[in-house]
Amino acid sequence: MIHTLSRAGLLLSCAVIAFPAAAETNAPQRGQILSDSGPFMETQGEDILVTGEVLQSSQINSVKTPTPIIDIPQSLTITTDEDILERGYTSIGQIVDYTPGVNTSQGEGHRDAIVFRGVRSTADFFIDGARDDVQYYRGLYNLAQVEILRGPNALLFGRGGTGGILNRVTKKGTLDETFGGGQIAVDTFGEASIQGDFNFSASDTVALRLNASYESLNNHRDFYDGDRIGFNPTARFALGENTILDLSYEYADHERFVDRGIVTGTNGRPVETLDEVIFGDEQENFTSLEAHLLRANLQHNFSEHFKGVFSAFYGDYDKTYSNFFATAYDPATNIVELDGYIDTTQRENLILSANFVGDFETGNVNHTVLFGGEYISTNSDQDRFNSLFDTSQNDRETFLATRPIALNGNVGVNAAGLATTTSFSDLNDFTQVEIDVFSIYIQDEIALTDWLNVVIGGRFDSFDIEVLNVPAADLRSRKDEEFSPRGGLIFKPIENISFYISYSESFLPRSGEQFANINGDNDALEPDEFTNLEAGVKWDFAETLSLTAAIFEIEQSSPQVDDNDAGAFVIVDSDIQGFELQLQGEVMPGWTLSAGYSYLDGEQVDQSGDTGLRPRELPENMFSIWNQIEVTDRFGVGVGLTYQDESFINNGNTAALPSYTRIDASAYYELTENFRLQVNVENLTDTNYFPNSHSTHQVTVGAPINARFSVTGRF
Repeated sequence: MIHTLSRAGLLLSCAVIAFPAAAETNAPQRGQILSDSGPFMETQGEDILVTGEVLQSSQINSVKTPTPIIDIPQSLTITTDEDILERGYTSIGQIVDYTPGVNTSQGEGHRDAIVFRGVRSTADFFIDGARDDVQYYRGLYNLAQVEILRGPNALLFGRGGTGGILNRVTKKGTLDETFGGGQIAVDTFGEASIQGDFNFSASDTVALRLNASYESLNNHRDFYDGDRIGFNPTARFALGENTILDLSYEYADHERFVDRGIVTGTNGRPVETLDEVIFGDEQENFTSLEAHLLRANLQHNFSEHFKGVFSAFYGDYDKTYSNFFATAYDPATNIVELDGYIDTTQRENLILSANFVGDFETGNVNHTVLFGGEYISTNSDQDRFNSLFDTSQNDRETFLATRPIALNGNVGVNAAGLATTTSFSDLNDFTQVEIDVFSIYIQDEIALTDWLNVVIGGRFDSFDIEVLNVPAADLRSRKDEEFSPRGGLIFKPIENISFYISYSESFLPRSGEQFANINGDNDALEPDEFTNLEAGVKWDFAETLSLTAAIFEIEQSSPQVDDNDAGAFVIVDSDIQGFELQLQGEVMPGWTLSAGYSYLDGEQVDQSGDTGLRPRELPENMFSIWNQIEVTDRFGVGVGLTYQDESFINNGNTAALPSYTRIDASAYYELTENFRLQVNVENLTDTNYFPNSHSTHQVTVGAPINARFSVTGRF
């Protein structure tokens, strides 16, 4: 559908919050904004408690206000540190596999990449509410929980978040308790890890905590190896009865082999006979990251009904990404074409934010108001050098698709049998980026009656970017000022059931997620805008079991140059519709269940209208279920299943990932109250499957049956 720029895009959003209902019933009431141990949370040792229906975390939660789950018009799934332990998760991608409405993308073998309701993102990641947009694989060793929100989220998070966001909540110091713990693990591929968690309460006002991890990486693919180090000391200070300060430093050092998967054949399907071939260079496919992250969070209770949270984040990232990958394949000759390049990124992020939450009444109407502001300063230098083969005199060369590919250390033999040498010497681009973002937002959660709540708010963002194309000495800049509204209605006929409808918007500047450039027409184009309309129901039909369901539609409005008039612009709208269902909680004593289903549909649209093509990476049906059963006081088992429907790899719909079903299982035995033995088995039936891709000839090969053995202790 084509619209003029004068038309405002509208749509609506809300969502389901599915949350383990194994919760206490003493939920904080409106007006009780802070507990003694911090805002919106209680702690017991280092374990996080879910208190009533309120979203709890060790410091910060995604919705920023102490709102009962049943009253939040936003789709949200929370994975706790206990879930991570029980299911043996070691990556963000494994969490996504068991979350409805989202699926993984390959990320070119060097980064987390998530498809939120059909919208691929490599930058909508946050840590303790602060933007964490550098492309890398994020560890789980220091997390209290992972929160995945679906639908546009500009009011809380600003630009991006077009289909959703992922927020990691880190563990903080615990006052009045000293404890330690850790885990040693090894899997059948030879991967091994060790991690520790130590908390020391120096007094009733000071606590120090250290989380640290080392992983030696391995998997089922040739040449794959690497290691990852995480080191995260934190300190908590009770500066007074109403004030808490948290300080944190995190060091991340990560190196791994880059595997961009296998090729597809003439039928558009992965070539299974080549599923053991690495289409790359044994030595030159790698990624490395070194990052220093500093966080400070100050929380103060001004009164029983008014609090403030002030935070600062500084991130210094140094990343290199080197790779060769397949760009074409001829099954008749078994010849593959390889391309290659090396990227480096040096980025500094400074983020300052302040949030004020107040609870008050006007007559018989109760208000919970969130008011806040944020400043972001980003400096990013990024370059790319293409490979240059001496035989082809460009960045591409052909090779026989054999195991291994005849390219190692930039030296090899091409498909014609000629010796070839390449180097990363052809400068493709070099840009220096400076970004300043100023934001202000306000939201009011209004309890009109016991059965009717209204949520209304908006955010103003000023996004100012300057990009220097260094080789061309071309300096370009653009400033976007956007207002993003949010609104919702929550109808509660009885206390344990709510019906809701909501609307939200988000935007993404044309410089993209990684600010690559604003060359060509990009510096003249308005941001892409995303709107979300959602309606659903939440039903806590048992004390410990909750069912949630939602239908939604996300519309993207994208400014484009008019095909018929290069001096004019038009708006092209496309949309994705879907349905989500989630059941979570304790079915009966000793048996907890988490199940999710999503249905997604959409159609690509260009300036001529509907194309009849389905968006890439959009499985029509996805289903997951995990059962955790305590057989005895010391012995328990778990079994899970995840299903993903067929999806297209490319926008042309000429290549596709086959549907698959994977079964996972676990078992644990508690030797004592403090020591636990556990085994987690992935792909129990040894299914050959292809979970995701990046483009036509870059399809990820799923791991065969494998097991991870761990010993976890606490003292």
